[in-house]
Amino acid sequence: MSRQTIHTERAPQAIGTYSQAVRAGDTVYLSGQVPLDPATMQLVSGDIEAQIRRVFENLKAVAEAAGGSLAHAVKMNVFLTDLAHFGKVNEIMASYCGKPYPARAVVGVAQLPRGAQVEIECVLHLG
Repeated sequence: MSRQTIHTERAPQAIGTYSQAVRAGDTVYLSGQVPLDPATMQLVSGDIEAQIRRVFENLKAVAEAAGGSLAHAVKMNVFLTDLAHFGKVNEIMASYCGKPYPARAVVGVAQLPRGAQVEIECVLHLG
């Protein structure tokens, strides 16, 4: 099976030793996205809603660079520094992902890179 790295300028550049995404066959593994503005590489200003929307925009850009969309998502892992934001994630996710929704896990964590309040990783199936 061939392996291809995915890269787009429309999402934040990797801030470590990882790729934005890797495609293996018909499956694309998107690295976790935090709410960095791809133009400035700074955390977006605003409340948790602004952070969640930026994360989904980043995921959307990487998914499109891989030749798919968030409609191809089969699994998402959501990391929140405050699980009280769970409802807001559901609300915003519904505007980016339609039914049938991907499988998902939500995990409360103590800290995320760059002081982010949310990080989401995703797996797409393009077959």
